[in-house]
Amino acid sequence: MVGIVQARMGSSRLPGKVLRPLAGRSVLGRVVRAARDSGALAELVVATSTDPVDDAVVDECRRLDVPWHRGPVDDVLARFVGALDAHPGDAVLRFTADCPLLDPEIVALVAAVYRAVPGLDYASTSIARTLPRGLDVEIVRADVLRTLDRLATGHHRVHVTSYAYTHPELFRVLGVTLTPDRSDLRLTLDTEQDWALVRAVTDHFGDVSVPLAELADWLDGQPALRALNAGVRQKRLEES
Repeated sequence: MVGIVQARMGSSRLPGKVLRPLAGRSVLGRVVRAARDSGALAELVVATSTDPVDDAVVDECRRLDVPWHRGPVDDVLARFVGALDAHPGDAVLRFTADCPLLDPEIVALVAAVYRAVPGLDYASTSIARTLPRGLDVEIVRADVLRTLDRLATGHHRVHVTSYAYTHPELFRVLGVTLTPDRSDLRLTLDTEQDWALVRAVTDHFGDVSVPLAELADWLDGQPALRALNAGVRQKRLEES
């Protein structure tokens, strides 16, 4: 299984977020560490773009000693296929570089579920969401990713796997849910409000990957922090 982290400097709401520092480590660096610490991956690669602004992402990949692949700015699916061509595997664990609070234990759990169910095309925690946004895990079979590359158009090429889970009649899709339901928490990084919450978390816990249960328990006692980004609207699937 190969892990692919999509990362680029461009962001409509929070430019440069993937290289912002958190407790002495970049946002991308935290995602890379969590992915590696899961123990689920034979290899990990960062998929960034050919835009010159993303030279900074490549520089950070060198510093992190993680390979990278560069492809189209807006065709993220093509980037993933190119990364898979260069770093083959039987399945792809997809990561986004705006999830600095990713929990390695959850990554390992979903990978184990995927391995335990023969013939799966796609597995994800976001189909019936119980996890906070920012901790989701998704896995797609490598040959299915290539099928998506042939079939997907428009916004499906930006969201990489969305054609699979919006066409369950064509693919064997599994939704993984974890209890208790903590989907009311928003732990991704897309706006300045998100940044304020994530930075408060890392200021408290430091440069470590925090298990979700521990993080959620702490946030239960921090209503003011939870309120920081509670009103942030997540973009619809059709919005790039």
